[in-house]
Amino acid sequence: MLRSALLYTALVFGANTAFAETPDWQAAKDGGLPKLVVTEDAAPISETEFTDIDGGTHTLADYQGQVVLLNFWATWCAPCREEMPALDRLQAELGGDDFQVVTIATGRNAPARIRSFFDEVGVENLPILLDPRQMVARDMGVVGLPVSVLIDRDGTEVARYLGDAEWDSDVAKTLITQLTAP
Repeated sequence: MLRSALLYTALVFGANTAFAETPDWQAAKDGGLPKLVVTEDAAPISETEFTDIDGGTHTLADYQGQVVLLNFWATWCAPCREEMPALDRLQAELGGDDFQVVTIATGRNAPARIRSFFDEVGVENLPILLDPRQMVARDMGVVGLPVSVLIDRDGTEVARYLGDAEWDSDVAKTLITQLTAP
């Protein structure tokens, strides 16, 4: 009887994902991410292909099972220049099997210019991914730059942020930790 009660308790509290830590969106907004917009009607993410600097093709489905901070940016975008080092530090600290920062240069961004941009701002941990015809950006409803989209493990947008943010701040890292919690 005692073993059954212990097993039942473990199943209810330990294995029930409803008791997993959920993101505290309001704390994130109040703590330094004021433009964070939680997605009410979650829609699947774009299935449109984008390329890496070597011409390999990818889709956002490649990141299925991971939490993703998807960032749309361009080399000519001044706020992107401010934000990119914070995204790089976030990837260096939290990137791995559970979480990835995925940066996609949208529009006309020559690979040589992207490399130069990364060198100028000190980016070492982010991929060089390209959306030259802005097809992924259009599918994702991007209307300005930079835009960051938080995507859950199921491949669903859960929030977005228009403009640059301090993605390596304690508030942002707490939010990512909450999203990656089992």
